[in-house]
Amino acid sequence: MRWVRCFYEAHVPPADDETALLQRAVVVTFARSYAEARGIGVRDAQEAACGALHAWSMALAALGVVVPGWTPVRGVPEPVDPLCRAFAEHQRQHRGLTPRYILKQMRHAVAWQAFLHRRRRRLADAQLRHIDTFVEVCAQRYARTTVADICSSLRAFLRFLHATERRRTDLASSVVAPLVRRGARPPRALPWADVRRLLGSVDQSTRVGRRDFALLLIMATYGMGAGEVTAITLDDIDWRADTLRVQRPKTGTPIVVPLLPPVARALVRYLRHGRPRPTRARQVFVRARAPYTALTSSSAVRHIVVTHAQDAQISAPYLGSHVLRHSHATRQINEGAPVKVVADILGHRRPAATSAYARVALDRLREMALSVPSWR
Repeated sequence: MRWVRCFYEAHVPPADDETALLQRAVVVTFARSYAEARGIGVRDAQEAACGALHAWSMALAALGVVVPGWTPVRGVPEPVDPLCRAFAEHQRQHRGLTPRYILKQMRHAVAWQAFLHRRRRRLADAQLRHIDTFVEVCAQRYARTTVADICSSLRAFLRFLHATERRRTDLASSVVAPLVRRGARPPRALPWADVRRLLGSVDQSTRVGRRDFALLLIMATYGMGAGEVTAITLDDIDWRADTLRVQRPKTGTPIVVPLLPPVARALVRYLRHGRPRPTRARQVFVRARAPYTALTSSSAVRHIVVTHAQDAQISAPYLGSHVLRHSHATRQINEGAPVKVVADILGHRRPAATSAYARVALDRLREMALSVPSWR
């Protein structure tokens, strides 16, 4: 409400129709001037203002007030500085990355630029010691895997600067990321009996329960991750052909899977008796409370998994948004499915990516164990 009040106070005298101001472009311009006048971060102010005014717009629409359409952001959000815009275009053309993955790399690149700006250094003057210090600062705040991800984005950004002649030397190979050992983390797969208990613990008599059950069942049946299941739209379901279209988040590659009867029944129950009516989102899974926007973050999916795992009294060393994906792949390999088939379903291009699931398929691994010779 504070953002709503400040927004309307900034447009005094008000327009003839105050609802005409509720447009993303107007809010973005307002947030920029608001942030510059108070010396705060422009990007943070724009995200907060757009979130608040978008919720206000949807609340008015739910009450029957005619409001302008809120244009959704697709790809890389605007505005961005010219260097980040060029970096995003370079990654799209030469690397074929999806907008969501490019956005993550851009955020890491912006953090690197802010780090240099605080030390009054230009990008062209950055040295190895600045990179090492930046990585050490990140290591104090984030987990080892996150720091390794930041280092990967930093390498991509440094290669871009060198390729576009913005730097004379290429420092990408000098970025030393923390060592993340394969298999160091505990197994992320649940026994299939626990997966069945997890699904059985969902109360399907409520609207939220119908949504959570359909979401968890899709993830367990097809081995989807959080980014895949939240991106499913109403147009991706072909009821006549009994198929479900899924798009891989990293590569954008579509895949079509059969719409199995249990999944279809769960979706029908949710769409008819669980999905909120006053929503403009085309995504299947939306929030249970206003504003009824689509579920987009992996943290929301993780919260659903953890909540119902606690209800089912499942204790595991790892419970995250990908635990059902790992459980599905492990079960398929244990049941004798070829690794290539499992890799195609999961969207893996390299066999090494699927090996993370095969190493916990203990039933299959026992078949390859050699007998221990007896020494006398």
